[in-house]
Amino acid sequence: MNAPDIKTLIYNKREGYVEIRFNRPHRLNAVVEQLYDELIAALRQAETDPEIRAVLLTGEGRAFCVGADMKEHSVGKRTQLQRRQYLQLANDACETIFRLKKPVVAAINGYALGAGAEIACSCDFVFMAESAKIGFPEVSIGTCVAGGVTLFLPRLVGLAKARELIFSGIKIDGIEAARIGLAFRAVTDDRLQCEASDFIRELATKAPISMELVKKLLNNASHTDLDAQLQHELNGVFMCTTTQDWQEGVDAFAQKRSPNFKGC
Repeated sequence: MNAPDIKTLIYNKREGYVEIRFNRPHRLNAVVEQLYDELIAALRQAETDPEIRAVLLTGEGRAFCVGADMKEHSVGKRTQLQRRQYLQLANDACETIFRLKKPVVAAINGYALGAGAEIACSCDFVFMAESAKIGFPEVSIGTCVAGGVTLFLPRLVGLAKARELIFSGIKIDGIEAARIGLAFRAVTDDRLQCEASDFIRELATKAPISMELVKKLLNNASHTDLDAQLQHELNGVFMCTTTQDWQEGVDAFAQKRSPNFKGC
């Protein structure tokens, strides 16, 4: 994705992964239709690029994403259809993250509220700066959570804690988010980008086909019974044994060296 093609994101391709940075710092990266459109397009491009093994989402400036841009919402009037289309875009962005064949890591700097928290919950791993704040203010302003939060959040923190976070709208910092399982890891503010980048570079060394399979297995496990899940896992293991990467993993183990996976 070339710079002239996007206005609300920064798309930086690194060695083995891509960093997608929300780029509306003047509005604390509040979302508008264009940001959702460009995010979905960027994720799909990353998914089809064989050189990219993982995706890092973060925010430019002082926030990850503070939710919907209420100033933009107040300008002009949407028809019922346009309102529905905007809401669908929000769901589509979170679903694209959740179903992406490659792992997605969020690095939360500053606030992640509303839509920003929904995006974070859709990711496979969430790093938070210790001083960062995440919250779901929707009920407090007369709207409803979306983006799969009512499915994802109870999985992460349990139903009782999910109820508290959503009904109360409280904001919690990175330390508390990590304690309850909402964040994978809380790090000092100055180490956030470094820690998240180190982690994602490590992910990028793993076998891509294996990561795709286990992500899908984990995401679908909560609504699959044991017999079906065992069969899905068996199919996954068998599929891996047909790949060159499986042979590379076997050879590397025997030769006591690090494997060099190609994704085939």
